[in-house]
Amino acid sequence: MNIYVSNLGFNIKDEALKDLFTPFGEVKSVKIINDRETGQSRGFGFVEMVDETAAQTALSQLNETAVEGRTMRVAEAMHKVREGSGLNTTSDSSKKNRLL
Repeated sequence: MNIYVSNLGFNIKDEALKDLFTPFGEVKSVKIINDRETGQSRGFGFVEMVDETAAQTALSQLNETAVEGRTMRVAEAMHKVREGSGLNTTSDSSKKNRLL
């Protein structure tokens, strides 16, 4: 399961985030998102856990816990749908009608 973690302190590193989730089960990957220009953390990241049950437990136990003075938010990550990906649920006929 891929988990979205937000409201992180800007000094939290990948390894520290991994350490928060490891007690609940095996962590496959961790990625804190950094600003492209400054390299500073943007305050959110993703944790991928191998076991679904362990991930659900981590999610419920860690959501809204204080880490470095900030209340961390933890939720299941949603898949990003990009414009033009073919995954848009709007039918072609309704698009046509909006253009008329």
